[in-house]
Amino acid sequence: MALAVLLGVGWTFRAEIALFGIGRMMASQNDIGPTQEINWSIGTDSEGRDPASRPPNIVLILADDLGWNDVSMNGPNPTTQTPNIDALAAEGVNFSQGYAANGTCAPSRAALMSGRYGTRFGFEFTPTPTGFMPIVSLVSGTRDRPLQPASVTNAEASSLGYDEMGMPPSEITLAELLAEQGYHTAHIGKWHLGRANGMAAHDQGFAESLLMASGLYGRRDHENVIQARQDFDPIDRFLWAALSFAASFNGGPWFEPPKYLTDYYTDEAVKVIEANKDRPFFLYLAHWAPHTPLQATREDYDALSGIELYRERVYAAMIRSLDRGVGRVMEALKANGLDENTLVMFTSDNGGAGYIGLPDVNDPYRGWKITLFEGGIRVPFLARWPAKLPAGATYDAPVHHFDMYATAAAAAGAELPTDRIIDGVDLTPFVTGADPAEAPHDYLFFRSGAAQAVRDERWKLMVSAPQGLPRKEWLFDLAADGEWTDLLAEHPAVADRLRGVLENHNSKQAEPRWPWTSTTAYNVDRDLSQEDQPGDEFAYWSN
Repeated sequence: MALAVLLGVGWTFRAEIALFGIGRMMASQNDIGPTQEINWSIGTDSEGRDPASRPPNIVLILADDLGWNDVSMNGPNPTTQTPNIDALAAEGVNFSQGYAANGTCAPSRAALMSGRYGTRFGFEFTPTPTGFMPIVSLVSGTRDRPLQPASVTNAEASSLGYDEMGMPPSEITLAELLAEQGYHTAHIGKWHLGRANGMAAHDQGFAESLLMASGLYGRRDHENVIQARQDFDPIDRFLWAALSFAASFNGGPWFEPPKYLTDYYTDEAVKVIEANKDRPFFLYLAHWAPHTPLQATREDYDALSGIELYRERVYAAMIRSLDRGVGRVMEALKANGLDENTLVMFTSDNGGAGYIGLPDVNDPYRGWKITLFEGGIRVPFLARWPAKLPAGATYDAPVHHFDMYATAAAAAGAELPTDRIIDGVDLTPFVTGADPAEAPHDYLFFRSGAAQAVRDERWKLMVSAPQGLPRKEWLFDLAADGEWTDLLAEHPAVADRLRGVLENHNSKQAEPRWPWTSTTAYNVDRDLSQEDQPGDEFAYWSN
């Protein structure tokens, strides 16, 4: 009822009133206490083995909304430099065609943690807080975009609250699989796979979970926190109104982190490594960076004085902190004698967002987060394990987030579940040449309501099928010029084959556990700071 009143007030007066009300409502739901010390569990290997003879430690580092061109190894980039992320590739394997499971965050995380397409268990759409989609639509309406195609609203309302939208406990998470092998399991950062009914990280196999309870990187009024707000982005305006600077440990009370969030997560990751140096461990370090709202430390901001555009400088400063954190994790492994026998994997949950207003963030690929074009789902995908994987190798066949699950399980000596379909495969034999198969997968599939895609080794069929509106398809030759030339008319047989494969795959997926709220068209080639132009291409997305 309170939300409906706020929305009504917003429509009658101004969107800012509704944003203010939503922010006050969400902030009042949790009291944020003072900083608290996390005393990470310390243990030893039950069999008394030295690091070289134990099963490998496993560290999975996940960035949020990191664009392909944000990583300096992917091409000449004057804005962001990532020497520590680059070093992971130089010392390990770069999977040049690594794919996120989805064009938005939570379904990708579901695939990473389950080893399966999230659609197999109804995790198709990203959970959003109550009021998010209506408020975003309301604020979007304050900007005149006459060329923007119509959106579609779903009349079916979800019966689940935000904390109830997540990965069901019936899924066997990577943490649960590794815990059965004697691993100590720790999670730091974002979860976004549910918080109620047994879906929180500390209920899904993690012995310890330091949760990102909300989403500010620092207090709004802190003198050492530099921030950039995008008035052209309705999502950004919602986040600034709704988010707090807060963490929680193992489901306990919210408390204020002691420092800038990315650096704080890195500090705690180093502590986890030091506490578990004498036993096998799995560390899932799920950074929030560089997701909006854009906030950076003054030190990182000042170090990038050569960047003229303000929001770009803040964004690059956030990536500087993220990259520094990767380096500190690697240093901690080396300092504790764990470097050789630790599998470190690094990726992003999806591509860079168009709503940050940086046109080259996913260069050379088309599209953004919230699309299934390559810019939305092609992500950095790295693995380093000196004891097993070659250094400086590049693997070119398409791979997927759920392969990280299977690769980590195999490294730990864990058998994959046999009572369900596991879509991921162990990538190690492909990289080392032990598996003679040409590629791990014949096809990869992607789906979020109206947005669907399938690709094989060469071809990619894209579908934009909004409910009640015309369906559009594209066929791209990824081995030629990527997604710049639609070849649907020239290769109908290829399109028919891929269409049939996609339909067959969809027929085997579960119904969504909660409905989408709206289906909206997104400009494929212009970021949100740019005005739409006649002839622009749009693709629909449901969430």
